[in-house]
Amino acid sequence: MEPLLSVKDLKIEFDTRYGRVTALDGASFDIHPGETLGVVGESGCGKSITALAIMGLIPSPPGILAGGSIKYQGEELTTAPEQRLRQLRGGEISMIFQEPMTSLNPVFKVGDQIAETIMLHQGSSKDEAMDKAVELLRVVGIPEPTRRASSYPHELSGGMRQRVMIAIAISCQPQILIADEPTTALDVTVQAQIFELMREIQEEFGVAIMMITHDMGAIAEMADRVAVMYAGKIIEEGKADDILDFPGHPYTKGLIGCIPALGKASASAQTLPPLAEIPGVVPPLHLLGKGCAFADRCNEAHDACKVSPQLKGSPHAVACHAYRGDVA
Repeated sequence: MEPLLSVKDLKIEFDTRYGRVTALDGASFDIHPGETLGVVGESGCGKSITALAIMGLIPSPPGILAGGSIKYQGEELTTAPEQRLRQLRGGEISMIFQEPMTSLNPVFKVGDQIAETIMLHQGSSKDEAMDKAVELLRVVGIPEPTRRASSYPHELSGGMRQRVMIAIAISCQPQILIADEPTTALDVTVQAQIFELMREIQEEFGVAIMMITHDMGAIAEMADRVAVMYAGKIIEEGKADDILDFPGHPYTKGLIGCIPALGKASASAQTLPPLAEIPGVVPPLHLLGKGCAFADRCNEAHDACKVSPQLKGSPHAVACHAYRGDVA
């Protein structure tokens, strides 16, 4: 099956006060129709930059497309004119941005904001677009959709605002839905509802989902395949079950170790084991050296890590000198 979206060797740089730094270094992945690709990593790893590059929203300056290819259904997007990108954004490829309160316009009613997208991409009249907006609010599970369409963003709860963002994203039935931390700052009950809604939308419309998150629990819940990112590079990629059961990179093992294991309480003490911790933080981009960016935080680092490792293995690929393809 041909991929719906194919990203190859994508490199994004930014001009900063420290000079030119690389924010995304050679990222490659495919997204196929109807599947969910989870992109996981800490803040500052390049997840959102990847999504913005796909959408053609990297600000220039200071952002620079330094190399690579982004193809949607075989069409090269890195050289596409802005007019074509505007047709694709919202129409074929939609994005749920990270924080609804800053993404939604506070001075327009939510129904008008949904209708605007429908009128732009589908040429509907204002009345037709508003009818569709109310129906979309019903589809995403907002009670009293007709009344809520006349509400301003600040009048809605965090969960409702996120549902409005999803309604905007699916308003033109896109082929690809990019969800950037779709459940940030939501309580666990609302998170579960949002995940269930995304699954229902995927089943109904056949949309492919690229879900960006820092939470391996969300990956276990939603993803078919996973790309683990660190310091602007994909350091592990494969089927979600393979990576969750047999992580190959020490960073991936650390992310999985941070998930609370409620079923592993000591039988004698009835206490949970302490959560694992990844020491340190993601290094600033301008301080990255030539070796493995994770080496300073890694308990498996050795002399070979002075040279940056490359992804190896298929279909489960890992960029680590210590990885030999054995079960972790």
